[in-house]
Amino acid sequence: MDLNQVKQRMDGAYDSLRKEFGGLRTGRASTNLLDNVQVDAYGAMMPLNQVGTVGSPEPRLLTVQVWDAGLVKNVEKAIRDGGLGLNPQPDGQLVRVPIPELSAERRQELVKIAGKYTETARIAARNVRRDAMDALKKEKLPEDEMKSQSEKVQKLTDETIKRIDEALANKEKEISQV
Repeated sequence: MDLNQVKQRMDGAYDSLRKEFGGLRTGRASTNLLDNVQVDAYGAMMPLNQVGTVGSPEPRLLTVQVWDAGLVKNVEKAIRDGGLGLNPQPDGQLVRVPIPELSAERRQELVKIAGKYTETARIAARNVRRDAMDALKKEKLPEDEMKSQSEKVQKLTDETIKRIDEALANKEKEISQV
């Protein structure tokens, strides 16, 4: 069992959570907000960032500079249908996406969604720990070495879960402040 590989997998769970949080709309414009939007382009579904440039010129406005004028309608439709509650407005090859204020109900809903993402990340970290412990058992190490390695894996798990919980606290604070 390689501790660096265990750490790398746990970091992956944390990084995945950060990416999920980037897609949660907090009332402030973030180019990450549109990362998961898929556009029907050239007969295939493509990520938005492969058909245009996403920018944030103002705190409450995103823009998408579409590279192919024929795709403007598809980009507009993809953003509108993306489940983010956004209403894009085309302007030539530029699509403006104003970010509306969040209602109190929507803020609570976003906090719940953030909590679900966090729990998924915690489960992923615990699964990595379980896999590492199983690998340790298969190695038939002396008891003291086994205990030492187990403690290192547990320490990595605790650190990762702490980082995940801190990320949730920061996201909840960000959602409630806007």
